[in-house]
Amino acid sequence: MHGYTADKDAYLKRLRRIEGQIRGLQRMVENDEYCIDVLTQIAAATKALQAVSLGLLDEHLKHCVAQAAAEGGPVAEEKLAEASAAIGRLVKS
Repeated sequence: MHGYTADKDAYLKRLRRIEGQIRGLQRMVENDEYCIDVLTQIAAATKALQAVSLGLLDEHLKHCVAQAAAEGGPVAEEKLAEASAAIGRLVKS
């Protein structure tokens, strides 16, 4: 069971909302909307994706990493390295 399982429906709802935002962006470009309006919507969609990713990261740390750390050993080291790499990717994005 993954850490986000309890909130899976909420994550799916948020991702569907973001998907709608992206479709809206496509329509804006197709309709030759003003550049700044498109960029504003891109920023909003990006922020929404970042919020989802931070929520998933939080769940991963609380569930998967904490459980592995409690067990110790090479699995704990692997989970910590995975979490560190994921945080690095999020910071770069």
